[in-house]
Amino acid sequence: MHRNKTLHSFLLSKARQLTEEWYASLDKSDPTGVYSSTNPAIIENLKAQNFEFHLHLCEIFILEKQAFFKKFQPWVEKVAKDPEHQSTPIHFILREFMRTREQYFGFLEEFATLHSDVTSDQLKTWERLITQTFDETILRFAEETHNMASSKLEAQQEMINELSSPVISLKDHYTALLPLVGDIDTARAKMILEKTLEQCSKMRVTRLYIDLSGVIIIDTMVAHQLFQLIDALRLIGVETILSGIRAEIAQTAVQLGLSFDKVITKASLSQALTVE
Repeated sequence: MHRNKTLHSFLLSKARQLTEEWYASLDKSDPTGVYSSTNPAIIENLKAQNFEFHLHLCEIFILEKQAFFKKFQPWVEKVAKDPEHQSTPIHFILREFMRTREQYFGFLEEFATLHSDVTSDQLKTWERLITQTFDETILRFAEETHNMASSKLEAQQEMINELSSPVISLKDHYTALLPLVGDIDTARAKMILEKTLEQCSKMRVTRLYIDLSGVIIIDTMVAHQLFQLIDALRLIGVETILSGIRAEIAQTAVQLGLSFDKVITKASLSQALTVE
């Protein structure tokens, strides 16, 4: 049986020592990240996080696994969200988990030396438990870090999409310009459709210039969505003028059977802006 209140008390009494010895032996020559910081406040917070880790981890010897990780998970999430750890390469962090695990092996051996009734089988059971607990913690930390990175990337991509499809108000405030630049995939085309309708309605636009001169190529699905945008704009009373349509885009539209009959098209934006 892995639970042992005496071992828990022993490791709990060593928590501060574990932290100080860990930090003293820390390789502070990392080129970047929290472990190389010389900022006293960051160092103090790092030690506090490490100390809290030990207070939690030793409870694996008095709690069942499910109850243990339920209490431990907030620490994992807090450190994963910590800006200093987010700026630290993940392999540096995993290295410190492994170094800390070795500390525990050393203290388990010390405990076994102090208590003659501890059998070799008990020691092996505890060492296996420590290994499993660290493995699970590392997995949870990596997963939380991945989720954080994915959320941040998604937010950044959404911001990029919004910034890359701005409806710019022109001289009379009822006329606006939508300059499209770069590759347009299906996801971005959907974003453009939604944001353009929303902005034109909010700005009370009655005429919108859509300039495609910065778009090299679009696929059939995106071309179809572009014409859906034009149709939707017409329904809310917005006249659309297209400019800068490349030959490849025109060919795609013709192949799809999309008609330009109800759309004013101009070779360039400067020509489009002369439309009255």
